[in-house]
Amino acid sequence: MPAYEVSLSIVTYNDEKHIGNLLDAIYKNVKRVKYRIFVTDNGSTDNTVEIVKNKGYGIILIQNEKNLGFGAGHNKAIGMIDSKYHVCINPDIFFDADVISDMADYLDDNGDIGVLTPKVLYPDGQVQVLPKKDPRIVYLLARRIGIKPLKKYREEYEMLDMGADKAFDIEFATGCFMFLRTEMLKKVGGFDERYFLYFEDADLTRSIRKFARAQYNPAFSVCHHWDRAGARKLKYFLIQIQSMLRYMRKWKREKR
Repeated sequence: MPAYEVSLSIVTYNDEKHIGNLLDAIYKNVKRVKYRIFVTDNGSTDNTVEIVKNKGYGIILIQNEKNLGFGAGHNKAIGMIDSKYHVCINPDIFFDADVISDMADYLDDNGDIGVLTPKVLYPDGQVQVLPKKDPRIVYLLARRIGIKPLKKYREEYEMLDMGADKAFDIEFATGCFMFLRTEMLKKVGGFDERYFLYFEDADLTRSIRKFARAQYNPAFSVCHHWDRAGARKLKYFLIQIQSMLRYMRKWKREKR
């Protein structure tokens, strides 16, 4: 396998609507670094796998017989990489500039940053306001229940006081696009596979922060076709609650 500076992992599960556009965006825009794409498919029953195979682009395709979850899917790729930087990308991400090379350059110049996240936009250009502080029960309630007494907690969780147009250190880097130092990622053992979905990104960021900074930087931006499944389907909401409780128990023990 030829040497590459950046590895990119994408976990798919019935993502035929978006995966081709993301792979094309990577191929068309990433020009200044050598890279290798890993796609882990978690048992898709639509045309996702066929689309990936037909794209070419030197993609390493990992096919699981069943849905292993977000973190476990990424770990399949992480166990195979030998790169300087690694990017975890959701299949519904899109970009039209060489954001990958730009973020690699930035980490070259900022050796104390272990994980970097860009400004994330909706397709219409509006900013997606995502959590940036370590999860707490009150924060999660504030995001779920839109009542005035909880508003301040939601704003605190999302670090709205910092604005969206300057770089600052964060506690929670969104899993839809995480740009990581591979050495740091492997040092913490990748994602904790006890999370099937939700909070594995908060958990990984918190583990990396033991050794390096996590930063949000709006100098880099990507588009995210966000499907808030947990807000609409009981199944995903219950998974979210389960992951939240697992996160709280784990980090309560870590504090002891």
